[in-house]
Amino acid sequence: MTIIAGKNAIDLGIVVKDIEASLIFYCDVLGLKKVQEMPLWIGTMHRLAFGDSFIKLIDPKEAPPATTKGLASSLGFRYLTLQISNMDEVTDKCKKLHIPFEIEKTELMPGVTIAMVNDPDGNTVEFVQRD
Repeated sequence: MTIIAGKNAIDLGIVVKDIEASLIFYCDVLGLKKVQEMPLWIGTMHRLAFGDSFIKLIDPKEAPPATTKGLASSLGFRYLTLQISNMDEVTDKCKKLHIPFEIEKTELMPGVTIAMVNDPDGNTVEFVQRD
């Protein structure tokens, strides 16, 4: 048996320490649109739209311990990739706002440019632009 996709996207939940800082990063800086706020048994979920996908920021009632930051620091989900078409605009805005970069804008291979930044909790967000 294999799973059958119900939509052409994957949603991701991120438990955050400071919901206001995370909403500023994901909504104001990156431009994701907040479409829902919903109470959960563990706190409050803020659902943000990106294409057909959703980033679900969880504001917990009690903050769990933070994990080690960085791509190669521990096992598990290490980064989120957003396919974009305005790399220069996004990376310039992140630099202007002093958002820390894991990897500066670089051409990974002909026609593929990437950059990686850290959100307020140190989670890595990768931007990929294909020409």
